[in-house]
Amino acid sequence: MSVCVVGHSNPDTDSVAAAISFANYLKATGTDAVACMQIEAAKLNPESTAVLKKFGVAAPQTLMDAAGKKVALVDFSDIGQAPANIKDAEVVAIVDHHKIGDITTNNPILFHAQPVGCTCTVLHEMYKTNNVTLPKDVASLMLCAILSDTVNFKSPTCTEADKKAVAELKGIAGVTDTDSLFMEMLKAKSSIDGVPMKDLVFRDYKDFDMNGKKVGIGQLELATVDQVAGIRADLVKALEDLKKDGRHSVLFMLTDVVKEGTDLIVVSDDNALIESAFGAKVENGSMWVNGMMSRKKQTVPPLQKAFGC
Repeated sequence: MSVCVVGHSNPDTDSVAAAISFANYLKATGTDAVACMQIEAAKLNPESTAVLKKFGVAAPQTLMDAAGKKVALVDFSDIGQAPANIKDAEVVAIVDHHKIGDITTNNPILFHAQPVGCTCTVLHEMYKTNNVTLPKDVASLMLCAILSDTVNFKSPTCTEADKKAVAELKGIAGVTDTDSLFMEMLKAKSSIDGVPMKDLVFRDYKDFDMNGKKVGIGQLELATVDQVAGIRADLVKALEDLKKDGRHSVLFMLTDVVKEGTDLIVVSDDNALIESAFGAKVENGSMWVNGMMSRKKQTVPPLQKAFGC
């Protein structure tokens, strides 16, 4: 039985690239594997779609139900971000760069997590350490994933290991100008014209368990927050509808890559709690948080503390 390598729900470029990269790694080291993702290719986010097209790589297979399958998880280890029936699957490996989640296994597994800015940085280290040949197309995807996850090294999640990986991967990929590559990716990522509101909300969205309360956090990385001015009311309405589905709060990060900060839309039962997390006031349904670029490092941890996790 092939191992299905799959990233988190609502996959981003790291999740997609990591699935492809780790599947290739497993095959190269003697384990049959196939790259998967929890979405149909036609619904994949525009940045990942553009990256796959640019480097001529097919999108991973769709995997929505893990029951009865062998699976390897990349870029997450939380049940809430896994395919349906993950408890009825055999998890054989996890490669990640987030906090350890609530996935459990009955047997020892390969588990490789590092406090770096991107799962593909972890995978790059695995390729090097074990002398596994890294194909040019896979290296290209990994390069893009690191640039995306670290916001071209602007994110506080970025480490020297990420920068070193980019320096080495760009040589394998034959890329000389990573700044231009990042801006090309940002242009695709921040495109909102004609995108249905539901797709926009779930482009990069995750639910979290905060001390028994369900909290949703989405993010759009934009060249300027002004890009969403014309659809802001509709966006807020969509978030309000999402909150009604059993969530205590829904937060949506409109991250301005140029200004290096986030306009945080807040839809919550307890604005004061959210304010205490970030030290800012909710005014007209949102707050500006200067320097906030990362959901993982700058949004989730303060919320967990505020919720008493």
